[in-house]
Order: sequence, then C-alpha cells, then structure tokens
Amino acid sequence: MTAEQKLVWNPDNVRDVAESVGISSLNEEAVRSLSQEVEYRVGQVIVEAMRFMHAGKRAVLGTQDISQALKVLDVEPLYGYESTRPLRFGEASLGPGQPLFYIEDEEVDFEKLINAPLPKVPRDMSFTAHWLAVEGVQPSIPQNPTTAEARATELVSKGPGANPSLASLAGNDHVSFKPLVKHVVSKELILFFDKIRGAILDEDPDPEVVSLRESALESVRSDPGLHQLVPYFVQFVAEKVTHSLNNTFVLRQMMEITAAMIANKSLFIDPYVASLVPPVLTCLVGRNLGPEIADNLKDQFQLRDLAASLIGQISRKYAESSTQLRPRLARTCLKYFLDPSRSLGEHYGAISGLAKIGGPETIRAVLIPNIKPFEYIIAKAINERGQNDESVRMVIAAIVKAVTSITDASSSQLTNGTNGASGDAAVIEEFLGSVVGNVIIAMGNHKLNKAILEAREKYLPN
Repeated sequence: MTAEQKLVWNPDNVRDVAESVGISSLNEEAVRSLSQEVEYRVGQVIVEAMRFMHAGKRAVLGTQDISQALKVLDVEPLYGYESTRPLRFGEASLGPGQPLFYIEDEEVDFEKLINAPLPKVPRDMSFTAHWLAVEGVQPSIPQNPTTAEARATELVSKGPGANPSLASLAGNDHVSFKPLVKHVVSKELILFFDKIRGAILDEDPDPEVVSLRESALESVRSDPGLHQLVPYFVQFVAEKVTHSLNNTFVLRQMMEITAAMIANKSLFIDPYVASLVPPVLTCLVGRNLGPEIADNLKDQFQLRDLAASLIGQISRKYAESSTQLRPRLARTCLKYFLDPSRSLGEHYGAISGLAKIGGPETIRAVLIPNIKPFEYIIAKAINERGQNDESVRMVIAAIVKAVTSITDASSSQLTNGTNGASGDAAVIEEFLGSVVGNVIIAMGNHKLNKAILEAREKYLPN
C-alpha cells in the first residue's frame, strides 16, 4: 500500500474559502484535490515571478514580480500591494491556537488631510536620448557621470544595504543608484580574438603557419564586425610591445596588426589613437629593438621603416579628429633627431618618421636646416665605426632620401650629369655639410639643388 502524498497547503484554508462562498461541507477527497491544485498554481506563479526577478538582476522577490507573473498567466493581478514602504502586519486571535494576521491600515486625520498644502504639480513627461558610450569611450556630457561620481559609486558598500529592493523594504524610499554598464563580448568574438592572437604570434616558418598568419591579418583588415574587439586589440598591442622589446618578430607583428586595424574602414579608431601612438613610436625611435646580434640589424631597420610608414598614416588619417596629433609627433621626432646622445638607430627612426609625418614642407622647414648641425653626429659615428658601417650608411641614406623627396621623382633625372653652377655646389655643401652635401651634389639633379637653395633662402636664419 502506497503512502499518501503529504500536502504542503493547509486543507483547512480550502474549507474556510468554501464556507465563505456558501459550500458548507466538502468531502476529504475534494479537499485534497483542491489543495494539490492550489499548490501547483502557487508554484507556477512563483516560478514565473522568479523569472522576472532574475531578468531584473535582483535577489529579492517583490510584489511587482508576483503581479507580472499573474498577468503572464492570464490571471487578474492583485491590487494595493505596490507600495515601496514596509508593510505592517497585525495579529489577531480567533481562538486558542488560531492566530490571524492582517495588514494594519494607517489612520489619517481627515481635517489635517484637507488643510495640508497641495503637492507641487509634476513636470510633463518627456523623453530624450544621449550617447552612453561611443566605441567604449564615455563622452563628457551632463547625462553621464563624471569621474568623481564614478569613483564615489565604487566606494558604495556592496552589502545588502546597497540593494535598492532591500533598502525599500527597510523604509529608505529615496535610494538613488546608477546601474553599472558592463562591456559584454560574445563567446564567438572572444574565440576569434584568441585565434587571431595565437596565429600572429606563431613564429613557425612552415608555409601553412605563414598562410594562417596572413589570413589572420587579412581578417582584421577586412571583417566589418570587430567593433567590440578594438579596445582588446589596442591593449594587446601595447602589452606585447612593452614586454617584447627583445623580439623583433613580435614587434613587427604588432605593427602589422595595427596597420590592419587602421586599414579596416568599418572600425572607428579615432578614440583609441592616443593609445595606438606610443607602441608605434616605441618601434620607431626605441633604443634597443630585438636581440643584440649583428644579424638583427637588417630586421631592426625594416621594423623602423614599417613604424615610420604607420606613424605617417596615423598622422594623416586622424589629423582632423586630433588637431595636435601631427605637430606633437613631428616635435617628438625632431627632438630625437637633434639629441646627440641617441643611437644611430634612433636617429634613423626619427628622420624616417619626420619625413612621413610632415611631408616635403616639413623637410624643407625643419629637417634641411638642421642637417649641418647633425653632421657632428655622423662624423663622430664614422670615426668610431668606420665609413662602411651599416648603421652609418643607413642614416646617411635616410637623410638623402628625405631631402630628395622635396622634388618630384619624375624630374630626378631631368638634367642628369649637370651639377649646376660651381658656386651653387659650394653653397649646397656649406649649407648641408660635406657628408650629405657631396652626396646630393653627386646626384646631378639641378631641380633638387634649386629647391635646396630656395629652402636655404627661406628658412635659414640671417
């Protein structure tokens, strides 16, 4: 014989309700069936109410959740239980062992209620819209909290007292809180980011790995749905450049992925330019890039060329959104160029960067007038390293390349073999110095010589 199922709902409540509607007697089977039905319906309401509670990210089940659950179940909701003030329950006795709980009604003096001043007329309801965040950056507008307010929010206690529902039940009706906005990235994007990061850092020379690495960069360069990953890529580049200065391969890959992000027309990079520039400048004018071996010299100069090209793209593409970007970059490169304590690699990066950032006009106004003072650094390096040292030749070649870029490439051989007047040659050598001046004169480009002399007349101080 099977044991009868124990009822959670008290059958006496069923009998009381039946008597209140005129049913004086119910058999035990009917009472039991009705009690089970009530248990099921109450459980159904609680389950639906808890869904609303979880959707509202709350830990306390409220009367509003119950009301919403009743509406979903197509049951008439309860009225009069939406107050945020704590409910006061009174207790009455119907007899020995039969307590009755009820909600106490507040007694109001009718005369005081009539003579009380009228409340202020509320403002008309209106709606407005504003940007909470643009590409992960919060704009400074009155609707958004300031830095001080954000810090104050962080200092608020995280205990039960901070929960608005619990505070309301405790009688604190005027609890103000701001919901925290969390940057949520889908699992697919996180997996994509991990795959890209692993592919571009794989140094295996196997053709299949190289192809995978190129495909990863092409994906960053062309995929339109990577907006949420931009801050993660920016942070990834900054961390790798900071901690991998002795690894030329990693530094080059970071420059490649930065170039890929800039080339992607679907990404809005403007808010992150200030964070992208320092890693690129590090690869451009850093003192020690890669391992200290002779074979690394070629890779180091190629890395600086790539960083110079990249800094030029950044300065041109984002000049409108950041008006001080190009002048600040140009001043940084000029500072490295004129500092005699810098290494030849740093000078090479500064010259290449200055040429890419400012273009021909900057070369005429800034670089060419300072070549003669820079000859002291070249002469010192030649005495210490020799004329055929690779670093010395690369620095001289960078200066010559920058100077020749002030004229059209198509006219470089316009008067091949004609050095111009001997007086002009002497002036150019005196203006640019013997090392760079002799190389320029030997090129025999009359138009270039004329442009250099015009720059001398215009920018050389009297």
